[in-house]
Amino acid sequence: MEAYLSGTGRLPAAFLKPGSSSFLEFLADHQPELLPGRRTLPAGVQPLEAPHGTTIVAATFDGGVVLAGDRRATMGNIIAQRDIEKVFPADEYSAVGIAGTAGLAVEMVRLFQLELEHYEKIEGTSLSLEGKANRLTTMIRGNLGMAMQGLAVVPMFAGYDLDQGKGRIFTYDVTGGRSEETGFATTGSGSLFAKGSLKKLYRSDLTAEGAATVVIQALYDAADDDSATGGPDLTRRIFPIVSVITEEGFRRLADTEVGELAEAVLGHRLEQPDGPQAPLL
Repeated sequence: MEAYLSGTGRLPAAFLKPGSSSFLEFLADHQPELLPGRRTLPAGVQPLEAPHGTTIVAATFDGGVVLAGDRRATMGNIIAQRDIEKVFPADEYSAVGIAGTAGLAVEMVRLFQLELEHYEKIEGTSLSLEGKANRLTTMIRGNLGMAMQGLAVVPMFAGYDLDQGKGRIFTYDVTGGRSEETGFATTGSGSLFAKGSLKKLYRSDLTAEGAATVVIQALYDAADDDSATGGPDLTRRIFPIVSVITEEGFRRLADTEVGELAEAVLGHRLEQPDGPQAPLL
């Protein structure tokens, strides 16, 4: 902001008031136009076709949670980008996966990262996982005006709860309504197909590698039935982004690791195109 660039090298007194530890409230007080939800389209103007992120999936395992997303962004019936990133670390022990209008979603994630970092610096401690999920609720609700104009953002939040010693998953709707999911969750255009796949394959005793394999299977099934979801691209070496969050923190799996899992999945699909079969009973 301009105030930070003043020649005096000192912040105005209004910026130094004690009080809220929320970066969003600080921004709303001093430069509200920088918040995505404060922007409106001129009267009578329809939103332009913008790139959209699609499918995000998550699954818990004994000791943490896996959050993953495909790499395709669409603009109507056009593939806008084949290698977009949709999964981002929020802080050391949590991550956000984005679905919806890609530009606004990435901007919201960056503000969320700043919000958590700002809180930690002001308070000297990090928010609880529940508190982080609540902060994201507020941000999504603040974007409701843009969502009503067709520019919706629907993220998924997952992290390792240090207090409870387990991975947790939170999903949202466009109004900021929050739900905690048990075991697994999906969002985005391919979520219906990915959720069906996870229902078939998920088990509570999965390892981290098993959970990563399950979410890749789910993304493959989503891509099989949803044109807006991109499956593993062996030709271009474009694979889903898979992140693992445990008590040791956030770790994004390297492309080589995800590539090996994706190639194993594809190898089995050559024999069983519809994927692994779950037992009837």
